[in-house]
Amino acid sequence: MTGFASCSGETDGLRWAWELRGVNGKGLELRLRLPDWIEGLEPLVRKAAQARLARGNVQISLRIAGGGEEEAAELDETALARVLDAMARIEGAAGGRGLVLAPSSAAQIVGLRGVMATGQTERDVAALRGRLFGAFETALSDFIEMRRREGAALAQVLAGQLDEIETLVGQAAEAVASRRGEQAEKLRAALARVMENSDGADEGRIAQELALIAVKSDVTEELDRLGAHVAAARALLDDKGAVGRKLDFLMQEFNREANTLCSKSGSSALTQVGLALKTVIDQMREQVQNVE
Repeated sequence: MTGFASCSGETDGLRWAWELRGVNGKGLELRLRLPDWIEGLEPLVRKAAQARLARGNVQISLRIAGGGEEEAAELDETALARVLDAMARIEGAAGGRGLVLAPSSAAQIVGLRGVMATGQTERDVAALRGRLFGAFETALSDFIEMRRREGAALAQVLAGQLDEIETLVGQAAEAVASRRGEQAEKLRAALARVMENSDGADEGRIAQELALIAVKSDVTEELDRLGAHVAAARALLDDKGAVGRKLDFLMQEFNREANTLCSKSGSSALTQVGLALKTVIDQMREQVQNVE
């Protein structure tokens, strides 16, 4: 099921923006893109999303600007002194062994870890993390609400398709009733052909073959099962839980019965109804892929 939500704001001179995007998936797959300098934020976000989402490929991103780590960076004099002392010792040791090291540039030294401090204290980051996570929970609720609204609209579409299937099943039953005379005539013709060539044949065997012909053209069970599937699908649509996988399985059963109906139709009218059923079932199955 698709979904989108976003929220933005400003905290302590930082401009931030959360964005959640989701598409349908059989399971739950989370892709997080968060600033790594806000320690502890990612596990909080992942745990909250896993607790409230059941399915979907969901991308969660957080953008921060206007005073982030790079802009707030300041030279750490103590760390710089440690680095320069270490470099001096290394160059001295190398010179004692007759080695000449390439000179280091200021840019290389500044790029060393710890030389440039972010200016953020641990307490500041903790407070920022709490505010950002609170905003994320709001965005997550909006995301879930959008998916709920989409789910309600999708349920209406599926309910309409079930109505179409039910109507077509009724038309199939009418086509079966209207073909009975034709089927009886075909059976009498088959019986006549058999009797003309039945010298020495086992009468019991002949009766079995004729009964088999009748059974092969009977679609009563298929129509009954289609009606039962419609009722089961409607019950699932009324269920408040995750029913996507159950509906997907049910669509396979719908398709199986429609295929059998077409193969046993024995009349153009019933075949046309069966093909129309297959079309609606295929359309419904595509929609079911978006159900959570």
